[in-house]
Amino acid sequence: MATATAQLKNYRQAPRKVRLVADLVRGKTAEHALALLATLPKAASLPMMKLLKSAIANSGEQAQNLIISNIAVNGGIVFKRSMPRARGRASQILKRTSHITLAVSKKTPTPRKTSGQEK
Repeated sequence: MATATAQLKNYRQAPRKVRLVADLVRGKTAEHALALLATLPKAASLPMMKLLKSAIANSGEQAQNLIISNIAVNGGIVFKRSMPRARGRASQILKRTSHITLAVSKKTPTPRKTSGQEK
């Protein structure tokens, strides 16, 4: 297994807000990221946690053996609405959506550093 991915498309929250959560869990182990997302008071944390669980299930590995190797938040479709304003005019309201792509990969064991005195 090289990487396992999961995607969430057209999530109805602005990418700018979702990127705050994505930046928090980028590069963390899957187990640590799940613990962070469970306690985070952001609206995007629950869909991000579901997406991470889906990627873990797609990999077939345990959560403690996986690391979040790539997470990308891109803009999705934009709903255009209008709001009535003064003197018969209308102003545009943009309701943005997000596409989230999350990839997990197997953790590589890091070699221990020796103190240099061992021969």
